[in-house]
Amino acid sequence: MATHGYTTLCRILSRWTSMAAIAFLLTPGIAFSGLPDLIQRVKPSIVAIGTFDRTRSPAFVMRGSGFAVASGNLVATNAHVIPPSVAASGNESLVVRLPLGSGNSQQRTARLISSDAAHDLALLQIDGPPLPSLPLHADPVREGQSVIFMGFPIGTVLGLSTVTHRAIISSITPISLPSGNSQQLNERMIRQLKNGAFNVYQLDGTAYPGNSGGPLLDSESGEVIGIINMVFVKGTKEAALSQPSGISFAIPVSHLAEMLSR
Repeated sequence: MATHGYTTLCRILSRWTSMAAIAFLLTPGIAFSGLPDLIQRVKPSIVAIGTFDRTRSPAFVMRGSGFAVASGNLVATNAHVIPPSVAASGNESLVVRLPLGSGNSQQRTARLISSDAAHDLALLQIDGPPLPSLPLHADPVREGQSVIFMGFPIGTVLGLSTVTHRAIISSITPISLPSGNSQQLNERMIRQLKNGAFNVYQLDGTAYPGNSGGPLLDSESGEVIGIINMVFVKGTKEAALSQPSGISFAIPVSHLAEMLSR
């Protein structure tokens, strides 16, 4: 009887373990089972942002990533992606480029229509037919939430093809961290401390030069949670190629929503 009872218990435990494993794999955000479809749906909304000057070589110089919002003729990105001196020479113009394989017109003229220096965000107006716009995430974001971010890491070096990374929200943390001593303070940090801290999303995925301005997306719905930002948050030039930290940051999309409402 004891042996029979033990055998029955083992069968029950084995069945329960199998069911638990299946449930784990089917849990949203764990297996990313719908990720390929999500990527294909989002890719047409992702653009590379840069400047174009036919008198130089290369004519197109990429500065960051962006994504279509609202009407589809608006593109969101980081403010630091937009060069302050664009068009100063008369030959250089601000443009966005669609990724490889996206169809007709690969390059669109763009102009800056709104900028939020405090949160390092910018909105561009682009010419031509509207792109598919990405919806903004309205629900609260939680630590541990599964996310993906898309853009053009390392710019055109690897070819203008959209790249996707997956991650989780590792932490929701204030951007204005106390400095160790007065020598570490600079104009940017003083401005942040003066204007007040705001939360940013820390990710366990590595963003590279060129990812700045790209969307951080909920891995299930494809809604934009934040905007990838390296330079503004870390306070240094993007040095991820030489010193990859494995940590990236994003500005919450609520600040972009405020810009759009204005």
